[in-house]
Amino acid sequence: MSFPLVSAQWLSDKQLSDKQLSDKQLDVNSQSNDLFILDVSVDNVVGKEPIVYDELLTIPGSIKVCIDTELSDTESEGIHVFPTGVQISALAKRLGLKKTSTIVLYDNQGIYSAPRAWWILKSFGFDHVYILNGGLPKWMEEGRATDNEYIEPSGAETAEAFSVEPDAVKLSHHVLENIKTEASLVVDVRSADRFFARVPEPRPGLRSGHIPKSYNLPFMSVLDGLTFKTDEDLKALFKGKGFEPHASYTFSCGSGMTACIVLVAAIVADYYNVSLYDGSWAEWGADETLPIE
Repeated sequence: MSFPLVSAQWLSDKQLSDKQLSDKQLDVNSQSNDLFILDVSVDNVVGKEPIVYDELLTIPGSIKVCIDTELSDTESEGIHVFPTGVQISALAKRLGLKKTSTIVLYDNQGIYSAPRAWWILKSFGFDHVYILNGGLPKWMEEGRATDNEYIEPSGAETAEAFSVEPDAVKLSHHVLENIKTEASLVVDVRSADRFFARVPEPRPGLRSGHIPKSYNLPFMSVLDGLTFKTDEDLKALFKGKGFEPHASYTFSCGSGMTACIVLVAAIVADYYNVSLYDGSWAEWGADETLPIE
């Protein structure tokens, strides 16, 4: 699996090299060399103090992609449920994406929703998709230019078929069976207060507690301000928690969003046998038939 993160400097250099090539080709289309910069920010930020903006700010050349509609199954009653292959095909057509396209994802919180979008696109077979480490705030912190609008995608017909890799996402019955088999360690990235039921859940109607035999590793523990911790620090963190590199890990959170932050951190630290419990606590905590601790 390719390294999931790129820096603001990398993206800036990539934009410049693509523009120079485009100029030589007498084509100023920012997508002419198949680089797509996608803003996948979300409005609802849970588990951290949100960064609030007075106006729309974007990285130049960005296209807006809505996680709630384009990257979630809108026919499902669940929250942030993985999208269908039909939805991914529609998104690819709208943007002009191919599985070989270079895609850079960012959000306006530094690291928050971009890892979720990354895991979705990786799970549907996009090979060259990356997360801008630090997102828009890091880009701005380094004094780079911003814009106040998005570009319109060129769009293109696609004959590619999209289906999710079977081991990328776990359902509740998989997690329930895993309580017996312990084939995978379920890592819950909610705060310790939520995990140990010291505070009520932010979503009404959910029980408090955690999945039996799951392990708590709050998502903020893998971040250093706006960015992920360094490769070395993440490796030390996971090793210090007793994680074995070749073991299996299933990540869970409140609704499947922040779980992807720690999932990506695990990949950065060379833990590749990972999956997402997509329903997470929004599903598990609402189902009285499922056990809790």
